[in-house]
Amino acid sequence: MATSRSARAFANTRKTFKTASGKTGQFYSLPALAREFPNVKRLPHSIRIVLESVLRHCDGKKITREHVEQLANWQPNAARTEEIPFTVARVLLQDFTGVPLLVDLAAMRAAARQVGKDPAKVEPLVPVDLVVDHSVMVDYYGVKNALQQNMKLEFQRNHERYQFMKWGMQAFDTFRVVPPGFGICHQVNLEYLTKGVHKTADGLYYPDSLVGTDSHTTMINGVGVVGWGVGGIEAEAAMLGQPMYFLTPDVVGFELKGQLREGCTATDLVLTVTEILRQHKVVGKFVEYFGEGTASLSVPDRATIGNMSPEYGATMGLFPVDERTIEYFEGTGRTKAEREVFEAYFRAQGLFGAARAGDVDYSQVITLDLGDVTPSIAGPRRPQDRIELGRAAERFQALFTTPMEQGGFSRPAQALDERVQLHAGDAGPDAVETDAVANGARNVAEMAYNKPVGQMHAMHNRDHDYSIGNGDVLIAAITSCTNTSNPSVMLAAGLLAKKAVEAGLKVSRHIKTSLAPGSRIVTEYLTETGLLPYLEKLGFDVAAYGCTTCIGNAGDLAPEINQAILDHELVCASVLSGNRNFEARIHPNLKANFLMSPPLVVAYAIAGSVRVDLMTQPVGKGKRGKDVYLGDIWPTSSEVQKLLKYAMKGKAFRENYAKIATEPGKLWQAIPGVTGQVYDWPTSTYIAEPPFFEDFTRNKGKTDAGATGAGERFSVRGARIMALFGDSVTTDHISPAGRIKDSSPAGQWLQAHGVQKQDFNSYGSRRGQHEVMMRGTFANVRIKNLMIPPKADGSREEGGLTLAQPSGQKKYIFDAAMDYMSAGTPTVIFAGEEYGTGSSRDWAAKGTQLLGIKAVVARSFERIHRSNLVGMGVLPLQFKSGESWDSLGLKGDEVVDVELPAELKPQGEARLRIQRADGSRQEAKLTLRIDTPIEVDYFRAGGILPYVLEQLLA
Repeated sequence: MATSRSARAFANTRKTFKTASGKTGQFYSLPALAREFPNVKRLPHSIRIVLESVLRHCDGKKITREHVEQLANWQPNAARTEEIPFTVARVLLQDFTGVPLLVDLAAMRAAARQVGKDPAKVEPLVPVDLVVDHSVMVDYYGVKNALQQNMKLEFQRNHERYQFMKWGMQAFDTFRVVPPGFGICHQVNLEYLTKGVHKTADGLYYPDSLVGTDSHTTMINGVGVVGWGVGGIEAEAAMLGQPMYFLTPDVVGFELKGQLREGCTATDLVLTVTEILRQHKVVGKFVEYFGEGTASLSVPDRATIGNMSPEYGATMGLFPVDERTIEYFEGTGRTKAEREVFEAYFRAQGLFGAARAGDVDYSQVITLDLGDVTPSIAGPRRPQDRIELGRAAERFQALFTTPMEQGGFSRPAQALDERVQLHAGDAGPDAVETDAVANGARNVAEMAYNKPVGQMHAMHNRDHDYSIGNGDVLIAAITSCTNTSNPSVMLAAGLLAKKAVEAGLKVSRHIKTSLAPGSRIVTEYLTETGLLPYLEKLGFDVAAYGCTTCIGNAGDLAPEINQAILDHELVCASVLSGNRNFEARIHPNLKANFLMSPPLVVAYAIAGSVRVDLMTQPVGKGKRGKDVYLGDIWPTSSEVQKLLKYAMKGKAFRENYAKIATEPGKLWQAIPGVTGQVYDWPTSTYIAEPPFFEDFTRNKGKTDAGATGAGERFSVRGARIMALFGDSVTTDHISPAGRIKDSSPAGQWLQAHGVQKQDFNSYGSRRGQHEVMMRGTFANVRIKNLMIPPKADGSREEGGLTLAQPSGQKKYIFDAAMDYMSAGTPTVIFAGEEYGTGSSRDWAAKGTQLLGIKAVVARSFERIHRSNLVGMGVLPLQFKSGESWDSLGLKGDEVVDVELPAELKPQGEARLRIQRADGSRQEAKLTLRIDTPIEVDYFRAGGILPYVLEQLLA
């Protein structure tokens, strides 16, 4: 939110800048501020951009002179005790996280009316854009009309959600929706939504900044825009006028030298950067790229690296604004006037161009020579586990027999070469998989497209015999915001496909291939360059414009494949150009998932197995049985460079995005709108009024956020342990986004409410219905609760289970939670390192709260999830160094107390008291991970939402 008020304490810093055309504008000048605080000249670019916001909003009340002074005097290695009140310019949403946020806003209006206040006071104070990109699934693939068929299914499944979005569009003045089919939110943001700078009515200019309810919001860092992902609850506070409060960060300078060598891609670079930065433990820090190597990277290359900030753990990964940025803005259709203002503003602030070594004070400097980057993939479970391409096959073979606790698959060596012979349709002529319906329907003319969902036959490849085995690629997807935004790797994929087809190479028909670009522009330039037909010949037809496989929307596999994997415990693979490969994310039955560049996705699809060493073995056999190697079909950088001009046409971008208003699509236009300032909550298994404001309305709109003390009231006594988790429990583990099993608590609830299995859709699509989502909490099919003893073979039982106490009966976590809550027994979760890594999924915290879990005690937390827990009134507590639940000898049958100090203070000390089943007792000290003073207020109020609502209505 901008302000045109005079920043009274620093009114003398409001200056004038001039564009190349001679136009002028007002701005709050950091060089002018540096006259009083010389340290400003040495600040990292990221800190200076945040400082401008603090300076511009300094009103002596919410944001004071002291806030400006503290940040202007930032020191690279000082203790981090001060919090920054950062007011963002706008908020970005995607539909999986945006719908529950809109549900909360609707519930806040309902709560306002119930306490006798004007519901219209609940209104976003900054622009909000919701881009619908998470709902489409790859049900149809490998056929010309896959896109149209997938979108038809998308609108059938999500009718109620889209109707609710249309209500939001008419109810809120500052809420805009980009309909399905335009692209992935981060690419739409990069290509269209950001203008670089904003302007108030009285002529004050300020830089773009944002938070988004998707962790990959950091993609926008590639054009020098400060922004990062937050949970929906934090985003709501930001859109309703609250500054984003966070501890002053360390800033890691990442110096880039040299240039990428021939044959290496931006994907290889980002996987290398991710590995390096994970090793340097940059969680919660800013990363800023500088040095002469930065200039050699195009904006799409930079955006690729910024995009994966969550994977390396940083809050963001900022690139400078420079000539390459201006070129990108021109190529994507920004007007000359917009480009001139953007450049003039950043030059006036002294922020144009990459910093040189020694110009800026960083907390730490890491250096990478781009020439050292090698072709790479990452997996099989984490994006930071990079593997050089030449070692990928041997790495899979080693992991095959490695124990599960060490990241392997715990399979006997003699099973590695087992193959299972299959016949398409083995599950029966009428076999149906609900999420896939037309799996493998590639080039089957008789496909009955007009049959209703759930009634199609598994008609793919009739009379086709094939076999599958360990390491076989069963899903190959060019997808995700990370890589499909980058023309260099997309054109490389097309060129590789062209050479492969000309060499006579093919992709086996049972491999599920898909192309899901992040923008319709990608299809335009692949078509114009003549490359799309070659991709289509290999099965990579355009299936959707959305996240698809990367977020678990790959659709299902053929029934006979699923059965073979389960019956023979096969370790099969997916390959995708995405950013995440966590357990069970891509498909619940695929245990090995690898991230890579788009051209490598095509190559592995042709090879058919990750056990093929693409550096030494043939990709496949071509014409006349000739061996074809990767080097034979890999495109050169000059070949890619010749085609880049087709990808950066400003007119094409302008015409495409103008259609959001003029031609949003017939399917979208056919959705009926709902009117009214307050939502009427019709009965729905997708949208329901959440219970988060019950205490607020019961207490007539009053919280005790400003009260002192309160430590005793929030202490947890007589708690049972719900789960004991290991390291790297992701938000996917806590709150899955993909398929809903019919036997799970969520599946049982849906069936009890008349929803057939084929209409379950996904957890992600049902985030507006708390009854489904609380039942889905800790329901991932791969999550391991270590309080359940290991099996006889040493492996661990998977799924959302616990041992209810004191009986020790095995139950779903949801069922045990309901029993504990009925008995008035609080519960606690214990975990290892990196608890809550992954997506900015607020339902991972919301679901935790609704299950009655009062505290999570972990060795460390990922940034967003820790914040979300506080925002939902759940205590995050951290073990002291060297301690863990394992070192304390916890088994899960103990009774625990968490004692908080009488006065709640940021990062105060708490005490864990343990009473064992044998009557013995033990104590341990914990750190309270409520990190800032404003978080203390949020927690006292019962969470950020009731706190903000009270502020709005006061």
